[in-house]
Amino acid sequence: MIEKILITGRLYKVMETLLVGKLNKDLRFLPEDGVSESDLKWADAFVSFRPTANFQFGNLKWVHSLGAGVDAFLFNKEWKKDVLLSRTICSFGQKISEYCLSYVLRVIQFHDMFHQSKETKLLKVFEPFAISTQKIVIFGTGSIGQEVARNFRLFGASVIGVSLSGSQNEHFNQVVPIENVGHVLEDANWVINTLPLTPSTFKLFNHEIFKHLRGACFINVGRGLSVDESSLFAALDHKNLRLVVLDVFSNEPLACNSPLWSREEIIITPHISALTSPEAAVDCFLNTLKTIELGKFPLMNQVEVDKGY
Repeated sequence: MIEKILITGRLYKVMETLLVGKLNKDLRFLPEDGVSESDLKWADAFVSFRPTANFQFGNLKWVHSLGAGVDAFLFNKEWKKDVLLSRTICSFGQKISEYCLSYVLRVIQFHDMFHQSKETKLLKVFEPFAISTQKIVIFGTGSIGQEVARNFRLFGASVIGVSLSGSQNEHFNQVVPIENVGHVLEDANWVINTLPLTPSTFKLFNHEIFKHLRGACFINVGRGLSVDESSLFAALDHKNLRLVVLDVFSNEPLACNSPLWSREEIIITPHISALTSPEAAVDCFLNTLKTIELGKFPLMNQVEVDKGY
């Protein structure tokens, strides 16, 4: 049984308010820099977006990530095998779909061109493209990638999925394994990364991927460390890419001296494509705790630690 739960991270205060009277558990709500070694030894459950600087497993039985990604807990770190790891699953797929759709529409509806026309007071005619004319390649066929694919296919887009296995999925027109991705990239209009960060996806988007593109647009809503920045700049210079939308970065927040700021072809947003709302965080946490105590394993949101997601 889980009895002592330590909740930290940026939502700890509002979660305390939302959880009042809902749990017959011993709870501690603390800011990350206020979590002591004794707090970590006291807890048998740890809830946060990431481990604290002084994180240790101590007596933990369960760690719950308040985000969909768990690389902060797993990437280049040792995990204690008998500790359960779960992640937050809510409306991330829908939110990310809408984020991606907004930039696709911005390009194919010529929003920037019409804005420039207004500034010059010379209206030029640009005929918008339909989404059904677009070929979209989505790296990652998990719950988020599937939702992005489903929404684009509603508009008639051709959607190709890319995964490690290449297993077919009903939400995509086709799924190919990563090692065979070259031929589907050559006529892609858009490449969207939804992959988690694992050793196999670290700097996956490098010259070997970008060299196949012919003026495509790239959206990264996965993880910043999946992209090799020098290869990204080279792809822009050689016109393999014409537009890049980045919501995630190798280091966050993005440093003011990052060269990413200086490129006009790069749009930067501050990791907002799928924010965890306090209500969603609490609902998923409570549902996961209930499922654990009912002994219904594996959990729907249980992380396969060996895979990293």
